[in-house]
Amino acid sequence: MTTSTAPRDGLTDAEVLVRRERDGRNLLPPPRRTPAWRLLLAQMTHFFAGMLWVAAALALLAGMVPLSVAIAVIVVLNGAFAFAQEYRADAAAERLGSMMPARARVRRNGGTTDVDVSDLVLDDVVVLAAGDRIGADLTVVQSSGLAVDESMLTGESLPVERAPGDTVRAGTFVVQGDAQGTVCAVGTSTELAGIAALTATAERPPSPLARQLHRLVLVVAAIAVTVGVVLSSASFVLGSTVTQALLFGVGVMVALVPEGLLPTVTLSLARGAERMAAEHALVRRLEAVETLGATTFICTDKTGTLTRNEMSVVEVWTTEGVVAVTGTGYDPAGASTGDAQARVLAAAAGRSAVACVVGRAVLRDGAWAAEGDPMDASLDAFSQRMGESVATRPTPRVRLPFTSERMFSAAVLDDRGVVMGAPETIVARCGGLDVPRALGALADMSARGRRVVAVARARTPVEESTEAGLTAAIDADLELLALIGIRDPPRADVADAIATCHRAGIRLAMVTGDSAATGAAIATEIGLLGPKGTVVEGKDLPAGDEDVAELLDRADGAVVARVTPADKLRIARALRSRGHVVAMTGDGVNDAAALREADVGVAMGRSGSDVARESADLVLLDDNFATIPRAVELSRGTFANIRRFLTFHLTDNVAELVPFVAWAMTGSEIPLAIGVLQVLALDIGTDMLPALALGAEPSNARTMSGPPRTTDVVDGALLRRALLVLGPAEAALSMGAFLAVMTAGGWTYGADASDHLLAVASGSAFAVIAAAQMANAFVCRSETRPAWTVDPRRNPWVVGAVAVEAVLLVVFLGVPWLSELLGGAWPSATGWLFCLVAVVTLPLVDAAHKLLVHLRAHR
Repeated sequence: MTTSTAPRDGLTDAEVLVRRERDGRNLLPPPRRTPAWRLLLAQMTHFFAGMLWVAAALALLAGMVPLSVAIAVIVVLNGAFAFAQEYRADAAAERLGSMMPARARVRRNGGTTDVDVSDLVLDDVVVLAAGDRIGADLTVVQSSGLAVDESMLTGESLPVERAPGDTVRAGTFVVQGDAQGTVCAVGTSTELAGIAALTATAERPPSPLARQLHRLVLVVAAIAVTVGVVLSSASFVLGSTVTQALLFGVGVMVALVPEGLLPTVTLSLARGAERMAAEHALVRRLEAVETLGATTFICTDKTGTLTRNEMSVVEVWTTEGVVAVTGTGYDPAGASTGDAQARVLAAAAGRSAVACVVGRAVLRDGAWAAEGDPMDASLDAFSQRMGESVATRPTPRVRLPFTSERMFSAAVLDDRGVVMGAPETIVARCGGLDVPRALGALADMSARGRRVVAVARARTPVEESTEAGLTAAIDADLELLALIGIRDPPRADVADAIATCHRAGIRLAMVTGDSAATGAAIATEIGLLGPKGTVVEGKDLPAGDEDVAELLDRADGAVVARVTPADKLRIARALRSRGHVVAMTGDGVNDAAALREADVGVAMGRSGSDVARESADLVLLDDNFATIPRAVELSRGTFANIRRFLTFHLTDNVAELVPFVAWAMTGSEIPLAIGVLQVLALDIGTDMLPALALGAEPSNARTMSGPPRTTDVVDGALLRRALLVLGPAEAALSMGAFLAVMTAGGWTYGADASDHLLAVASGSAFAVIAAAQMANAFVCRSETRPAWTVDPRRNPWVVGAVAVEAVLLVVFLGVPWLSELLGGAWPSATGWLFCLVAVVTLPLVDAAHKLLVHLRAHR
């Protein structure tokens, strides 16, 4: 339905200022944020922290002040670290969110302009089009086929038609048609503000990655508690008092509980999200950082994603001949050549096409640009090149917006119905036309990569200026005016991006609304479609999802043309059912369902609709396909960094645990090689910085060479490497150093040792673990290559962290009061020799393990 009363020209700047001062900005009430002190307190009082506080209290009551203080320091350091990462992640999310402000098109001072949604005031006249998010409560004053998705407010999944006089609410989306409305409520007065207040305290569920890591923490904690109980019992049996045995067991548990693991992983994900944002990929959901790296199939749009979205009409086919059109971008200046009668038909086609669309070519900051849909703007520029005067251009009385069901838009122009849309649809409606000739011209233009639209007009006048009257006129009989060929060249870097995807084992499909010939031409040019690739139209897709997946899952790529939103949804579902991790791009309002169905929904930041962006996991701020493989590379790198940190951490735990197990299993015949305070010094003092540095490891050339990973972040390979190879090697070296120093000092198995000898041997074991972890920091930089083949200059953070670790080791052993507190002394020459052996041996053991894994994999 269309109102016959047009809205006024909008407010003046002075009126806007008065209303803004009176009513404030159009902003929702800020969400309730937990005060920083409460976040910090929560990190100090969770389950693991509570266990540590109890342990500290018991140690204090038993008179073991150093242990009590050490445990308290551990709680505070871990809590402060976790708080810092959580606070930093929240701040990063706010900064990234501000990179994509919501915009609204309004009429002010007699013209149309784009403003930030927060600048809307009461009585502003807002112009709406399909795909827009409504920024304030509006009263509709003019509409054409307007339908609104109100599901976020009402829960109703189907769009609701809205007519002049109806109210549309802030936060809802236009899914069809266009309209103008006046603002009737802003900010806290909108219905959305009330809902926002109710949902401010809602908590997001943890991501799959967070749940997986949480399970790991619980398993390791359970092992720590079990080992602590066993060793505590052994201590009691060997003659310790109840209090001493209890404190011993609790100390072991304290040393082995990985309470800092989850915040460190969150930091890695947040860092990955920020790095992606720097590459123009805005992550809307943090878990997408991890999921994107597992992508095995990308379904991408063509226009604006693979191409520049800089459209220009370059040729027009008419029944009287072909017209060549010259011009630059959206600049109306240009020329046309061809038969005079053909040029007359081309000019009529341009005038008719502009009546059917709302996008325009506008002069902005001294340059011509597209306002609205780029194709609409190119048709506007073409019409002016053909002699159309904007000043005398009539305003259509009725207009039917384009829908994916009818595949054309229409309008009443000079009492005649005119249509513009998909050539196959319109040509089939034209009577008295040499159809084979028209279709031949269409095939030729499409084969040269042209995007083609057909323009036709009704042969009989529109009897009634209503949507029903227009529909009746164009359904009766149409006369084809022209086939308009639009050029949209591929992006300069897209061919390299496609090649990167192929090297990374990611398969590709172009899903486009264009014709099969146009899509295939562009896909072949950029390397997406190979000789054995598939080209199919959406209507010809097989009925079964399994058959759809079989058809499209080709190494040589696929092109699916004339797709509908339902086709995109089926494609995503079918490929997922085949085991693919699917990334689906979309920019239209009807792409939301497919974006949600895909593992990673990717929306366009510039040209995409608000609906698509809200449904997506990732937003391309530059609309460029090449940003996707760059984001995949960063995601794979983040995933690898998490595994690096976990390997480093678990290796250390094994080396720290073995001395306690050896002491317990031998009935204290072998003295305890390292004490609880030494374990804490290793975890917090020497190992923390290298572990964090591993989380900053940059991607390398191999990151995008080979298929995506299919394993969990913690898998059998990681556990075998840490717990059965690196950890035991490190433990053997440290225990070897301890026993060698003890033996060299005259100790024999089961005999008592002097305090001095025991302190020197313990310091030697401590030093060997620290030295081995220094080497391990370089070993963990790669899961497949020996440490000496990885360039240390690529991650200077690791070099710096290891240097700091070496300084701390000297401090812990060389400062008398500190070494006495920890329970170790400066190592003997034998101890330092074992340190050198550890630095050399651990990389060699790791290299041998990697070689063995490689040989087994290639049998």
